[in-house]
Amino acid sequence: MKICLISFDSTYFDHNIVLELKKKNIDAHHIDASKFRYKYKSIFEKISNSIKKSLFNANIKQEALENHILSEVKKLDHQDTIMFIRPDRVSKKNHLEIKKQSNKYITYIYDSCRRFPIDNLLDGIFDEIYSFDLIDVKKYNFNFISNYIYLHKRDLNSKTNENVFIVISIDERFDFLNKLAEYFTNYAVKFKFIAVGKKTPNNMNKNIIHIEKTLSPQDIQEDLENSKIFLDLIRHGHNGLSFRIFEALAMQRKIITTNQSISQYDFYNPNNILILDENEPININPDFFNTPYEPLSDETYNKYTIENWVKTVFKI
Repeated sequence: MKICLISFDSTYFDHNIVLELKKKNIDAHHIDASKFRYKYKSIFEKISNSIKKSLFNANIKQEALENHILSEVKKLDHQDTIMFIRPDRVSKKNHLEIKKQSNKYITYIYDSCRRFPIDNLLDGIFDEIYSFDLIDVKKYNFNFISNYIYLHKRDLNSKTNENVFIVISIDERFDFLNKLAEYFTNYAVKFKFIAVGKKTPNNMNKNIIHIEKTLSPQDIQEDLENSKIFLDLIRHGHNGLSFRIFEALAMQRKIITTNQSISQYDFYNPNNILILDENEPININPDFFNTPYEPLSDETYNKYTIENWVKTVFKI
């Protein structure tokens, strides 16, 4: 069986799908379009591209990216299945060309269609569309599947600090992060918040760490290992579960989240998961920090592993 994954793996999660496929002795290939870099041939081409973008909605760099993806696909043998993650990044024309290289063309969307619309790609291009967003699943009749546990399950008794940990982009979620930092500071709750962005936000809590470089999962592995509770702040308009949730399940850590939809999942346990409303005053019962984590049953846990994810999506 031959399977190709096409994605923009800048956060370094998608490659785990290919690793899992290879464990099953499947001929799997990953085209990671995030590694593609276009270099202008001259300053004149750069100026020309700016003009084309403003006047004709054309983009030399985008055209080169799509040509690169299609070229990489055509280097492969005909595939049994091709999966494309972030399909909004490529034109309908090129999706149709990619589809010709496979028996089955599917997509997985782990971002809201409200954030990255794909309305132009809903007329039969994909044989199956999977989404982690419950609202999009209901609206478009997509196949629902969450993100997955890609880590090995940790020992429940592993030693941790009392930290509440998060690494987050500086975006619309930052104001609430700052409020939480003030709250935890006032109540002497240990935390490690890392905010990633080019500029330090105004009035940032002095205990928040600001960095400019995006961190990979490997960069924060030690922090995850050493933290007792993971903080998960949902982007506005999202309700799908982030990978931080599944890292917490694997490491058997408690979660504080603003994702209201998490209460609909079968692993939800208010002893393990605290849901906050960013529009309401912060008021956390201290017992949440002091009570032990209550493990999931093996049956529930295994439903969310990458092994089960791959079996479900690729029908293997």
